[in-house]
Amino acid sequence: MPTLRVLENVQVPMLALSPSPQRRAERAAALLIEMGLQHRLRQYPSELSAGERQRVAIARALANEPDMLLADEPTGNLDSENSARIMEILTGIQKVRGMTLIVVTHENEIAHSASHQIHIRDGRIRA
Repeated sequence: MPTLRVLENVQVPMLALSPSPQRRAERAAALLIEMGLQHRLRQYPSELSAGERQRVAIARALANEPDMLLADEPTGNLDSENSARIMEILTGIQKVRGMTLIVVTHENEIAHSASHQIHIRDGRIRA
């Protein structure tokens, strides 16, 4: 959300579930630190790189501790270095938290790193 600072952006999903503003801020800060963004808490999305914005989005997606994370083209607009970093973060989260991670991608390198693959073409499962 362009009008909210990074720390506020990560708190948005928690508004309905966490009654304490302090608890929301603490959880958001912890997630941003985990994403390596502790120096960006007070900045706006427009002040971040594409890779940093993607890490904020991941932190926001984790805010309410989901059992499953759906990532649609998580590396689509990133260079190879940031793509690798995002995939390291996602697979690390999946392993540490034991959550299901579903990644939709057109990038073969990303797809081949998955433990399971489903290939869809023209709306049909091909493999």
